[in-house]
Amino acid sequence: MSIPSILQEIVAHKREEVAARKASRPVVSLEGAPPVRDFAAALRGPTVRLIAEVKAASPSAGVMRADFRPVEIARAYEQAGAAALSVLTDERFFSGCDTYLRDIRRATALPLLRKEFIIDPWQIGESRALGADCILLIAAILDDEELRAFRVEAEALGMAALVESHTPMELDRALESGATVLGINNRNLHTFETTLAVTEAMGPRVASAGRLLVSESGIRSAADVERVARAGAAAVLVGEALVREGDVAAKAQELGSVPRGAPTPGGD
Repeated sequence: MSIPSILQEIVAHKREEVAARKASRPVVSLEGAPPVRDFAAALRGPTVRLIAEVKAASPSAGVMRADFRPVEIARAYEQAGAAALSVLTDERFFSGCDTYLRDIRRATALPLLRKEFIIDPWQIGESRALGADCILLIAAILDDEELRAFRVEAEALGMAALVESHTPMELDRALESGATVLGINNRNLHTFETTLAVTEAMGPRVASAGRLLVSESGIRSAADVERVARAGAAAVLVGEALVREGDVAAKAQELGSVPRGAPTPGGD
């Protein structure tokens, strides 16, 4: 399985990181873990649902907000009508932190996606203990057996799994894994080129299979949301376009108010 170079670097570091975490805590206790919130149910509705991302930085964009206050941002998203939240927990490459997820869980009532590079089943229990309601599974870094087994393990703990693909072949594998919530990443992780044409090309297959489609990356306006809605997107996951805004709530309201399948005024 070919892994883009940036992913190769991230995954290599993640394997070392997870090994160290497992060594210090071989068994993750779920005693005291908060009740699970229904992530998939939050993505159903008459509008394209917004999964608003709490994101400090990325390898391609660098630091996105100098005054990064994760709980304050999360509360603004919630008040603006976001359906769910995505919280980056990878520290080295995305300046994330497990504490962000714990704190946001206490401060909001929305379902939470733990945005992390899951490469070991140990991380699934860790995610639930942190308060995650959904985990991200990336087809590009997991084999067929892992995609299915990790999804099943997440669901056994009450969580959803957002299974992400970028290419038609990865989408085949995501569908075959039995995933009911599928993400299409519009960003090419080889070149970092981002185009909504990826969702437009692949989205109808997800919709026709009766699965929930989440379009990810490159969404900056209501017109962009309308484009992916026409391809069958039930939800959009947006980070950079929100975090860079001075008024994150106003931007979240803009992106979260597009009817499913209906054109946006002024859109194409």
